[in-house]
Amino acid sequence: MAGWLDSAGRMRKGFTMRIPKSQIPVKINVPGAIARQATDFGDATGYGKMGGEYFSLGAGTDIAPLLKGLKDNACHAPHWGYMISGELVVTYTDGKVDTCKESDLFYWPPGHSVRVVKDAELVLFSPQHEHGKVMDHMLAAMKG
Repeated sequence: MAGWLDSAGRMRKGFTMRIPKSQIPVKINVPGAIARQATDFGDATGYGKMGGEYFSLGAGTDIAPLLKGLKDNACHAPHWGYMISGELVVTYTDGKVDTCKESDLFYWPPGHSVRVVKDAELVLFSPQHEHGKVMDHMLAAMKG
């Protein structure tokens, strides 16, 4: 098992959660169907409704300047998602840095920023209230 999984295939606490598809444990493997499952993949307890989001981000996009003025100048909404294509770097307020690439399944805990290395397409699932506040802040920052 990878270092971020325990012997039962669950995510270890404290690990940044980015998993290449090939490393997600196979739960079902029958002719014509393979189902992979990473259990304990983040915790949405305490959040309300979730939003489904599709992002198309160009290489060079860096949201850090748009997050200035938020707590720790970071996004504090957690995100669960899937990288369809591209590559991006996630920087966390605790100093950790992670790179997400095509076919990665990921969880970004609160306290992060994103910079796009290669044009990226990704799907996010986020608490809609918390992420809505962050996106409103970013829109206001773009207007100046």
